[in-house]
Amino acid sequence: QVQLVESGGGSVQAGGSLKLSCAASGIKIGGCRMVWHRQVPGKARELVSSISSDGVSSYADSVKGRFTISRNNSKTVHLQMNSLISEDTAVYYCAACWVRSTGGYRYWGQGTQVTVSS
Repeated sequence: QVQLVESGGGSVQAGGSLKLSCAASGIKIGGCRMVWHRQVPGKARELVSSISSDGVSSYADSVKGRFTISRNNSKTVHLQMNSLISEDTAVYYCAACWVRSTGGYRYWGQGTQVTVSS
């Protein structure tokens, strides 16, 4: 069964840290771009960070300097989130493997809730 499973979400006070992980099973993501999105109910999904297959990363302006994306093997991607603020509260989703023909990612996780209290 092909799936991406996120973990590491939870509740934290403002200024705290969380580390999200995205583990792939049934697929090898080593050659794929990996991304983290987040979504708040009633708002559009936001691209938070991405990392290419050769480790080049990018970040939304809202998280630059606070979040770090990394990949340590062909099956796991992490998002280290520091100095969290209430605006970071959202469901975080990882996705893998951009498909040019469809303009979207082939695989999506189920999401993990991050709640930051001020």
